[in-house]
Amino acid sequence: MGRRLIPLTLDNLSDLPERCRRCVFWELDPVRGEAAIHAGSAELEKEAWISAVLLEWGSCGRVVYVDEAPVGFVLYAPPAYVPRASAFPTSPVSADAVQLMTAWIDPAHQGQGLGRVMVQTMAKDVLRRGFRAIEAFGSVRRTEPVCVLPAGHLLAVGFKTVRPHPHYPRLRLELRTTFSWKEDVELALDRLLGRKEPILRPL
Repeated sequence: MGRRLIPLTLDNLSDLPERCRRCVFWELDPVRGEAAIHAGSAELEKEAWISAVLLEWGSCGRVVYVDEAPVGFVLYAPPAYVPRASAFPTSPVSADAVQLMTAWIDPAHQGQGLGRVMVQTMAKDVLRRGFRAIEAFGSVRRTEPVCVLPAGHLLAVGFKTVRPHPHYPRLRLELRTTFSWKEDVELALDRLLGRKEPILRPL
């Protein structure tokens, strides 16, 4: 089985699931996000956001391919590029961290270690750019209809809560610990990344 992790660009944006290409939950503030959805311009807004981040910061994600077929992705960026983050009660993300926005792996490819490889690839990229940590807003709700990763799954793969909240705690992964992960986190990562595609709703 051949697998590759390729930086996300406009050239391979079409390899993301269609629903994710139209999702601008993180990329726009709540008002602009709702307006884009109602106007039917969310996919164009997504392309514009990725283009701007590419020009100013570089690739903001990785797409996972198995035998040339796209099977997953991870999206991340410095908090200055993530307008929705400011709407969370546990914001802001720390200045020395990149925000893990969202991620997904096709359920048919869970259990193959792709989640672990994807997160470690992201961590290497973030370290190379001079950041010390990855932070994410987690959800403690049983069903989360937006692009927010479950807090329990983030905790299971090494994130620690840095600002608690009854619904949306902010969690942090110190990158110096990333490369000492053991094989037993692989299943937790697959659970984290193998969820159903998110449905966009306002926070």
